[in-house]
Amino acid sequence: MLAASSWVRAELRPASENGHVVGEPVVEGIGAKILADGGNAVDALIATALAGAITQPHQTGIGGYATHGMFAMDGGRRIAALDANTMAPAAFTKDIFKPDAQGRVPDARNYHGWLSTGVPGVIAGLKLALDEFGTMSFGDVLAPAIRLAREGFQLPASLAGTMARMKASFEKDAGTARLYLPGGAAPAAGSLFKNPQLADVLDTLAKANSIEPFYRGDIAQCIAEGFSKNGGLVTKEDLAAYRARWVEPLRLACGAHTIHTPPLACGGITVLQMLAILKALKWDTITDGRERLVLRVEAMRLAWRDRLTLLGDPDFGDVPQAKLLSEDYASECAETIRAAVKSGQILEPGFKTSTQGGTLNFSASDKHGNIATLTLTHGDGFGAHVTVDELGLTLGHGMSRFDPRPDHPNAPGPRKRPLHNMVPMLITKGSQPVVAIGGRGGRRIPNAMLEFLTQHVVRGRPFGESLASPRLHTEGGKLVEHQKAWPKPSIDALNKAGYSVKTGGSATLSGVALENGKWLAGMT
Repeated sequence: MLAASSWVRAELRPASENGHVVGEPVVEGIGAKILADGGNAVDALIATALAGAITQPHQTGIGGYATHGMFAMDGGRRIAALDANTMAPAAFTKDIFKPDAQGRVPDARNYHGWLSTGVPGVIAGLKLALDEFGTMSFGDVLAPAIRLAREGFQLPASLAGTMARMKASFEKDAGTARLYLPGGAAPAAGSLFKNPQLADVLDTLAKANSIEPFYRGDIAQCIAEGFSKNGGLVTKEDLAAYRARWVEPLRLACGAHTIHTPPLACGGITVLQMLAILKALKWDTITDGRERLVLRVEAMRLAWRDRLTLLGDPDFGDVPQAKLLSEDYASECAETIRAAVKSGQILEPGFKTSTQGGTLNFSASDKHGNIATLTLTHGDGFGAHVTVDELGLTLGHGMSRFDPRPDHPNAPGPRKRPLHNMVPMLITKGSQPVVAIGGRGGRRIPNAMLEFLTQHVVRGRPFGESLASPRLHTEGGKLVEHQKAWPKPSIDALNKAGYSVKTGGSATLSGVALENGKWLAGMT
């Protein structure tokens, strides 16, 4: 049994030889049935993710801005990374969100409204993954989502409450107000929530067995008209130019294991950098608990410093991915951290941070030994808070993931893809895939993944114990948040070291793992 989460059951699923789908309890049964009926892990994963995009409209949707995944097929002989990040429209300029003298973007237009959304990537990524590795038709994996959108699902109290709290923002967009505030108010908890217009969109895609209508057909025309009418910048040409793609994963060897994760603009590079620094520090051999704790926090802070000052779309600038993961740079960072800790100091951040949330993650395994994990997102709750009225299509705010400063490596720009926080990962041992895992929770995802990896890969603890291990969170500043389960002596050590320490939350991880010849799954 795993440590309790504040909102979802957090227990290991029973061991199974047939595999699992995990990531959102409301829809996991859809994937389980597909596995039982002979579908593979990717069939189950895509169908479950599509259904989750209906029942969790605040987290993602087919208008969501991005999905990324890791896939290990044919017993690990084929390992692939999926990149379906959003793309900025061609008319997007580097100074479009230029901050004012106080560092704020006027009217927060990078977070809410039609300027905050680019070309949606979610549905393109799901279709590409299914085409490459699935065995079912697009129509078959869409069927559960179509049914949920057309017939409705019972609205949980938490989602009804979120809709009510966002009423003032929803009212600024006619399509969003019509969908989420019927009759002028958020629907009551327990009521049946339907989106028949979106069901029609999905049905069109299913009948075409294609995403062509969405990016280069009648649906694309309707989406582009929605942008044009509401002051957005995405055009028919932008939609037609979009492609999800396969990319070469980043890899880091860690003992007998190898960790695989998509490259930029995903967040996995930061997790691998943290691990590389800890390896250079010989962190796992340090016996002094206080020293080990402070060294880990400093490794996290330094990697976050690099993330928030150096990284952006590598197709549009010189981004030092290879350097950040090199042994030489890890040793350089380790020396910097040792010197600071020895002097009784902590590193000065020298930059500002901001919070980001959102996202769903699903992981799956099957009886053939295939495993996969997929993260998909709107960004923060309900993304841009705008909806293509005729389609019931809520859009993500991927443009908020750019740094608004025009001179930053992650500044906006035409057809650029923004830096974000999704970290789908695979772990292999030898040549065998043994873990697929990812998280939901915005900027808290990378640090939560680090905790799991240090426990499971570095320390060799079982999958369930590693998932349940309490976590720390920092984004490079002096603020360090800890979950309630952290022991008081460790909290006292952090305070004494000079951090600003408080209780806080973490991301929610969901993963599958092979242990003793059987598949486990868990979420916490």
